[in-house]
Amino acid sequence: MVTEVAGKTGYATTFKVVTVLNTLAVLLQAVTAGQLMSGGAAGPHGMGASAVHLLGLVQLVVAVLLWRPGRGAGWPAVVGAAVLLLGFVQSMLGGSGAVAAHVPLGMGLFGLSVWLLVWAWRR
Repeated sequence: MVTEVAGKTGYATTFKVVTVLNTLAVLLQAVTAGQLMSGGAAGPHGMGASAVHLLGLVQLVVAVLLWRPGRGAGWPAVVGAAVLLLGFVQSMLGGSGAVAAHVPLGMGLFGLSVWLLVWAWRR
């Protein structure tokens, strides 16, 4: 019954769309980071960070809506909060030049994003 309510509200569909967009934004960051390491411009990577932050916030809001009024699972909201906060930490580390921590944290961020994506589409 809980998943039926969450599905009928449209929150589940919105969450699916947002998780796809967020995961693509994080993946695009990996691509632009590779270009940056190959001598590319820093602009696309910096702009991509803004997209990751914005989509992380939207993903968190939708996850909370899926959970509370939508009566869905609550743990995606916790993971969504972690994605948002880790995204800010990762940006700080990248901006300060701490690449040794920035890159592994980016991989972890991508893993959390994929986890939410897979869960959203398997329900």
